[in-house]
Amino acid sequence: MAQKGDQLDRESFSCSICLDLLKDPVTIPCGHSYCMSCIKGFWDGEDQRKIYSCPQCRQTFTPRPVLNKNTMFAALVEQLKKTGLQAPPADHCYAGPEDVACDVCTGRKLKAFKSCLVCLISYCENHLQPHYTVGQFKKHKLVEPSEKLQENICSRHDEVMKMFCRTDQQSICYLCSVDEHKGHDTVSAAAERTERQRELEVSLLNIQQRIQDREKDVKLLQQEVEAVSRSADKAVEDSEKIFTELIRLLQKRSSDVKQQVRSQQETEVSRVKELQEKLQQEITELKRKDAELKQLSHTEDHNQFLHNYPSVSQLSEPTDSSSINILLSAVYFEDVTAAVSELRDKLQDILRDKWTNISQAVTEVDVLLPEPEPKTRPEFLKYSCEITLDPNTAHTHLLLSEGSRKVQRMSQKQSYSSHPDRFTFYFQVLSRESLTGRCYWEVEWRGGGVRIAVAYKNISRAGSSYECVFGRNDKSWALVSDNNSYTFLFSNIETPVSGPVSSRVGVYLDHRAGILSFYSVSETMTLLHRVQTTFTQPLYAGLCLYYGVTAELCKLK
Repeated sequence: MAQKGDQLDRESFSCSICLDLLKDPVTIPCGHSYCMSCIKGFWDGEDQRKIYSCPQCRQTFTPRPVLNKNTMFAALVEQLKKTGLQAPPADHCYAGPEDVACDVCTGRKLKAFKSCLVCLISYCENHLQPHYTVGQFKKHKLVEPSEKLQENICSRHDEVMKMFCRTDQQSICYLCSVDEHKGHDTVSAAAERTERQRELEVSLLNIQQRIQDREKDVKLLQQEVEAVSRSADKAVEDSEKIFTELIRLLQKRSSDVKQQVRSQQETEVSRVKELQEKLQQEITELKRKDAELKQLSHTEDHNQFLHNYPSVSQLSEPTDSSSINILLSAVYFEDVTAAVSELRDKLQDILRDKWTNISQAVTEVDVLLPEPEPKTRPEFLKYSCEITLDPNTAHTHLLLSEGSRKVQRMSQKQSYSSHPDRFTFYFQVLSRESLTGRCYWEVEWRGGGVRIAVAYKNISRAGSSYECVFGRNDKSWALVSDNNSYTFLFSNIETPVSGPVSSRVGVYLDHRAGILSFYSVSETMTLLHRVQTTFTQPLYAGLCLYYGVTAELCKLK
C-alpha cells in the first residue's frame, strides 16, 4: 500500500515532458506543472505559430505566458529527493533504434504506447493520459505506435488527409478536393474504407472457400498418393513373384537337362565299357591262339602236327566292328548345347520385345492429366518458384546476400561453420529447396563465366574429383556460359550450344516428365538446350562461379 502511495507521489511531482522529478517547477495558466527548461524548450518549437499550448491538455495561450518558479512545488520536490523516492524509468522503457519514440518526451525518449490519428503524434504511456481523461481527446482515434503518421498529412496543404479521390485512387485533404481534385469523384476516407472493407470481406470469403476447395483437393491427392503407393507395392510384389517363378522354372529345366545328360552319359558309357570288355576278351583269346599256332609250327613230328592242327587253328567269331565306327563318328552331346543356346536366344528376344511393353506400361502411369509445355515467358512465369541458396553448401569463398538469393565469389575466406554438405574445392552452392514437379527460375550474373546447374542431393562435396563438379558426373546437369559462348555438360560429356548470348538464363524443369530446358532471356526467350531423361531423385538448383562473378536468383513475382 505504501509502495502505491510512493508511486502516486512520484507521478504528482514528475514533469510529463521529461518524466523525471520537477526541476525548477513552473505552473502554466491551465494548472499543469513542468520543469522550466522542458516547457521553454517545448514552446520554443511553437514560436513560429505564436500560439503556445499545454503538452497535456492542449489548451492554447496567446501571448506566450511568463514563467515563474513554483516555490511550493520546488520545496516538495526537494523533500521527495531527500526521502529517496525518485525512480527513473527502467532502461527497457526507453525507445531503441527500432522502436517508435514518444514525440512529446524531451531528452531521452520513452517508447510510444499509442499513436493518435487526430493529433498525428505518438505518445508514451504517461503522455497519453489526457486522451483518457480530457473529454475532447477521448474522441481521438488511437492505434498501435506507428512511424508513418506523417504520411497522413497532405504535403501540399499541410492538412490531415481525410478524403479519398476515387478518380485518382489516392488519399487527399479537404483543400485538395476543392483544388486540383475539383470535379473528381471524392468521398470521405471513412466511406471509402467502408466500401473497401465490404470488398475485403467478399475477398476473405472467396479465399476461405478456395482454401476449403484446395484442402479437399489436397485430401483427394493424398488419397491418390496412397492408392498409387498401394498399386506400386502390389505391382512390385507380383512382379517379384512372377520373376521368381520364371527363375525357378529355368532352374528346374536346367536341372532336368543336367539329369537327362548325366543319365544318357551313364547309359552310353556302360554300353561302351561292355563292348570294351568283349574286345579285351577277344584279344586275350587271339593272343592265346597265336601262341599255340606258333608252338605248333615248330613241331617236328608230322603226325603230331596234323593231329593237333584242326583244334588249334579253329577261331571264334569276331566282334562286329561296325558299331565302333558309328560311335567314333558321333558328336555326342554338342546338339544339347546348341539346343539350350537356341532357347537362350529366343528367351532374350522375347524379353527384349516384351520389356519395352513393360517399361512403357510403367512410365504411362500418370495420376494427373499432363499439361502442355510452356511456350511464352508469361506461361513460364506461372511455374516460377522462390529459390534461395543454402549457406551450408556454399564454398567458403562465396558470399551470400539479398536473403541468400545473391552470391559473389570473394578473394577472402568467409566465416562459415564446418558442415558436411559444403563444397570444399569447387566454388559451388546448392539451393535450400528441393525441386520436383514443374519449376521455373532465372539466373542473372555479371563478370566472367558461370555454371548454371541442377543436381541430386547426393552429389559429392569434398575433394577435387569430377564427382564434385556440376556437369562432370551423372548426378548433375549444367549449362556453362563462358567467353560469350554456351556449353552443356552431363557425365563429363561436353555439348556445344548455340544461341543468343545473354547475362540472364531461364531454367525450366518438369521433373516427372524428365524435361530440363535452358533459355536465353532478353526481350524474348530463346531455347538454348533441352534435356529429355528420367530423374530418379529430387533436384536442387546449383551455381558455380568463375573468378570475379556475382550471380543472383531473380525475383519473378
